[in-house]
Amino acid sequence: MMVDPFHWVMGTRLQVPTKLVPADVLFGVVAVLVLLPALRTGLRSRAGWRRAGVRAAVAGGGAVLGLLACWIVGDLFNAFDVDLTDVTRMWVAFAFAGLALAVAGLVHGGRGRRVLAAVLVPLALLVPALGVNVDYAAYPTLNALVQKNPFPRLDLGSESGIDTVDAGPAEHWTPPADMPAAGRVGSVRIPGTRSGFPARPAVVYLPPAALTADPPTLPVVVSLSGQPGSPSDMFTAGGLATVLDAYAAAHHGLAPIVVSADQLAVPGHNTMCVDSEVGNAATYITQDVPAWITGHLRVTPDRRGWGLIGFSQGATCANQFLTGDPDRFSAALAISSELYPVDRSPQNSADEAFGGSLARWRAAAPSALMAANEPYADTSLWLTAGSSDHEFVENARKLGAAAERAGIHTSIRSAPGSGHDWNTVQWSLREDLPRMAEELAEAPGTPRP
Repeated sequence: MMVDPFHWVMGTRLQVPTKLVPADVLFGVVAVLVLLPALRTGLRSRAGWRRAGVRAAVAGGGAVLGLLACWIVGDLFNAFDVDLTDVTRMWVAFAFAGLALAVAGLVHGGRGRRVLAAVLVPLALLVPALGVNVDYAAYPTLNALVQKNPFPRLDLGSESGIDTVDAGPAEHWTPPADMPAAGRVGSVRIPGTRSGFPARPAVVYLPPAALTADPPTLPVVVSLSGQPGSPSDMFTAGGLATVLDAYAAAHHGLAPIVVSADQLAVPGHNTMCVDSEVGNAATYITQDVPAWITGHLRVTPDRRGWGLIGFSQGATCANQFLTGDPDRFSAALAISSELYPVDRSPQNSADEAFGGSLARWRAAAPSALMAANEPYADTSLWLTAGSSDHEFVENARKLGAAAERAGIHTSIRSAPGSGHDWNTVQWSLREDLPRMAEELAEAPGTPRP
């Protein structure tokens, strides 16, 4: 069978050592060749070494400039709402150093050095970009980078919303012989009927049991990406479908249905998951999305079978919805959550979404909602953060303490060796999502394997 070169390139994995190590070595070798004196005539010449020293100084200056750019963008202006890791700063320094060295080679070299300097330019852009991508694990393939939602329109097949209010006691599930081995992921449009929220298409995961001719009533999880982000991120960068398929394989095809909804409208738009002039994100997630789910999917109506997953800004939202709407959701997995729904600063957040009132902004914090709505019954919260993401580890500890005071069953764990990145998300989904799925499966009316 012929392989389409374009699709092979777009689908190639970006985070495997067999691709990264040769690229790193090539970058280093070309940089050294541009830096050093000419092999034939310059190695024994003081002038040659003097020119090499100039090029080294230019490269060093470029590295310092890169670190300064990280400080200005990441620390001074907090453009990403999280601290840049040391690994990312290193790669940015390498990129600036490589580009500065290439410019020096083009200006200050012969024909051979200019050719090598020209080759160094794309390498200085590509290789550090791959390194940063490994650090954050955001884009497993080029497809994930180019296509924000690579999933086709979902055919719901035999899935349909049915009246499950009077569902009887849980029954044992016997999978049919023709049940698929894996679940299906696809895109759907969930309109903002009540909220008017201009949401992008959601991404839905149907487990194997939901793809049979007579699907059982299943638990449901609403998933929320980080900001900036898109609904497909939990699947493309987080590997959510792989975790769910593994869970379903161990439970005779049974797993929660997952609906990854849009709480942002556009990638960098922070709605802070409240209703405001920024957008009625709270009404959309807590009313429009559940109404669509119950109208289109065979899920339990019992709130004990409804959960949330979120990363970063999405984790803060998951905490807000779990604690602010306890009659709708019973569990949440919050990965790297903020303490408050924040956009750059407290006052800016208040100005954007709370009419300028810092008191209203503070009241929207998950811990404030916990205190206002306690005690909680049959509610669980899993809090995780990367072990090197110290601010968010501390956030998890504080949120966990508040949750326990409010009567919420709480788990607090750290992903070993990772930061505020998709490595943490992948670890958290593997470790804690199965535990949440087991709890959601206890809801009345859901089948047992």
